[in-house]
Amino acid sequence: MVSSSWRWRIPPAVAHPVRLLPLVFLALILVGTLLLLLPFARAGETNPTFMDALFTATSAVTVTGLTTVDTGSYWSPIGHVIILILVEIGGIGIIALATVLGLFIGGRLGLRTQMLAQVDMHVVSLGEVRPLFRRVTVTLLGFQAVTAIFLTVRYRIAYFDSLPEALWNGVFDAVMAFNNAGFSLNSDSLGRYAGDEAVLLPVSVAVFIGAVGFPVLAELYRGWRRPSRWTIHTRLTVWGSLLLFAIGALAFLAIEWANPATLQDMPLVDKIVTAIEGGVMPRSGGLQSFDWNLVEAETQAIAVVMMFIGGGSASTAGGIKVTTFLLLAFVILAELRGDPEVQIGRRSVSGRTVRTAISIALLAVMLVYGGTMLLMLWSDASHIDALFEVTSAFGTTGLSTGLTPELDTASQLVLIGLMFIGRVGTIAAASAFVLRRRQPRYHLPEEQPIIG
Repeated sequence: MVSSSWRWRIPPAVAHPVRLLPLVFLALILVGTLLLLLPFARAGETNPTFMDALFTATSAVTVTGLTTVDTGSYWSPIGHVIILILVEIGGIGIIALATVLGLFIGGRLGLRTQMLAQVDMHVVSLGEVRPLFRRVTVTLLGFQAVTAIFLTVRYRIAYFDSLPEALWNGVFDAVMAFNNAGFSLNSDSLGRYAGDEAVLLPVSVAVFIGAVGFPVLAELYRGWRRPSRWTIHTRLTVWGSLLLFAIGALAFLAIEWANPATLQDMPLVDKIVTAIEGGVMPRSGGLQSFDWNLVEAETQAIAVVMMFIGGGSASTAGGIKVTTFLLLAFVILAELRGDPEVQIGRRSVSGRTVRTAISIALLAVMLVYGGTMLLMLWSDASHIDALFEVTSAFGTTGLSTGLTPELDTASQLVLIGLMFIGRVGTIAAASAFVLRRRQPRYHLPEEQPIIG
């Protein structure tokens, strides 16, 4: 009776799963903050500060990786375990919740729309929610386990004298890589492994796969040999991700080739491996074997664009998502051609989907540049440094030029807000559009304002 009474008091506007998503993440951040505030979570004799605990917990739950302190030396081994668990819950939770949100939304649509949604998501009924969670969890843990094995073997051979230390570092880095979180037990992130293909390549592959998204991985598992039968979402995500990776890696290699702070003195193989990292990590990875504060300005500018775009929908990556970015490109192409509707392949895209994509992109631009202006006003940061840090927070990337630890409390709160919005905001905003079921029974007279 008590449980029923409590459930009865929950307002319907809050009880819907779409609106509960931000509250769940807020609750998880609060729990993580309280755990990190406990004395045993801090290395050394002093207790952790509230802002450091709040910032770290938010960064972990949103699988970002930005930090105000050095993760390896500031937090104790128990603190490291807390961070790892928060990242794992944040990574698995956002994928499962984002995927299942579509099921709850689809459950309130008409019969015809439900059938189309079920075909598109390869889901027969809401009864598949539990197996869907299971497949998501098994997939993520499986990829992380394989990555951890590769890293542990390499760490034990070349970097650590004891197997337990190599195993812990391998597991920690594997979890961070697949969840696209930038936390590291080393003060220089992956700096000590610079040019080591046995470390950087498995980490980069894990980051790339984690950024693709579970719906795409599930479809590729069933029919990767038949690209012609892929859904539009999978085509946009796979080909878009590969294209953005190629552009990022080649641009990094070309621009940084003669930079003495990055690639100039490296052997050819190490240059290629580092360029692969430079093409993958800005997509939401956050781990780094070189200092992003020392790269060329052009490289930073490209990284900002990549962080803003992010990875695939329902993945561990942030940003506006690859599908949103490519859909906007098709919208522009259709407008230039004068086409009456947006077409991708042999499919047309609904006007509602186009409006949602445009809204998400414009909101993201306003948030990023609003945050950039605030950081420039409240700190001595240059425009590119502030923009880089803000975009990294909004895209839940975790790359940093070293600005975050130097910011004051107000500026760090801005980054906290951006990390939270970047993780749940785009999904919540898109779902809010879909949840508007009541259609007006009238049509206002049209008027054409002057555009352009």
